[in-house]
Amino acid sequence: AVVSTQSTGEGFYVVGSGNTGAAMTLATIGIGYTLAMMASAIAIKKPHPTYKVAGVDTSSPAVQTTNNVHTDNMFKLPQFYALGTSLVVIASGGLGLIGVAKPLMSEVFGGTLPHIVTAAFASSFILMLSVGNLSGRLAWAAISDKIGRPLTFHIFTFGSIAIYASLPTIIQQVVQNQSVASLGAFCGLSVFAISIFGGVYSLLPAYESDLFGPKYVGANHGKMLLFSSTAALLGPSTFLYLRSASEKAAITDLLSKVDASCFEAKFGSPMTMADSLIEAKTVTVAKLMEIAPAGTMDPTPFLYDTSFYSIAAAITIGAVTHSMIRPVNPKWYEKVEELESKPI
Repeated sequence: AVVSTQSTGEGFYVVGSGNTGAAMTLATIGIGYTLAMMASAIAIKKPHPTYKVAGVDTSSPAVQTTNNVHTDNMFKLPQFYALGTSLVVIASGGLGLIGVAKPLMSEVFGGTLPHIVTAAFASSFILMLSVGNLSGRLAWAAISDKIGRPLTFHIFTFGSIAIYASLPTIIQQVVQNQSVASLGAFCGLSVFAISIFGGVYSLLPAYESDLFGPKYVGANHGKMLLFSSTAALLGPSTFLYLRSASEKAAITDLLSKVDASCFEAKFGSPMTMADSLIEAKTVTVAKLMEIAPAGTMDPTPFLYDTSFYSIAAAITIGAVTHSMIRPVNPKWYEKVEELESKPI
């Protein structure tokens, strides 16, 4: 084996002789998180029984006792599933985009703008998405207090449709024109989409309180988070599945353009063995582009187009279901005689 002792350039290395820093990074994060949580748990105390907030009338009930839907009835309400569908599709898009952010940036734009889209730029893109997530939770909550939760959710759904449906066109502009402005538009719209993702989670408890009453909002929100778990499973896996399907389609298209003798010279096997070589990751889009006829467009930047269009289509369903939400039928509200028979 060739062991490089001067740099970390190309070559062969002894297993276990290097250090990526990943283990120490994760350990540091874990220790910091544990200390923060322990300190918070120790610091949190109940207020003294005699403590009163100035200007607050404590003679009235602290919890609204009318127009509350008991948590046992949540699965019977169409509003629960309509709101949950909106949550699933928006969260799937956000989680999927976050999950593939770094490879997406490198694969889609790295070859077109290599001097701008570096590994550091891709990492900064992830940081931008994180900022969008945090700022969205704060900004959209404030906006919803002014314009109402239903209208804010309409902005979420219809706005997300426009964003995800437009991203493939923006990618095409970057690839064809080497447009830095279009790259900036892609980053800006992606951050805006993630701000919507964060805003959904920020608004959900308040929206649930508006629809189902505030009394059982904690338990009702817990049931709503079942849709969040669904999104966590669907979002990233859908992005990756559709990207893989697009890659296979791109390889098949390139194989139809590549000369058989060039293929055999490049990979040491006849083209009839292409399927096996694809499964083994020996044949890739990048390697086929090396022997493709002159003028063949590299399909790599467009491998995520199907993912974006599919998310836009899914959010369209969420927009429709959200538009169908109406006030809860009063028959589902907790009756006065039930108040003492069911715990809060």
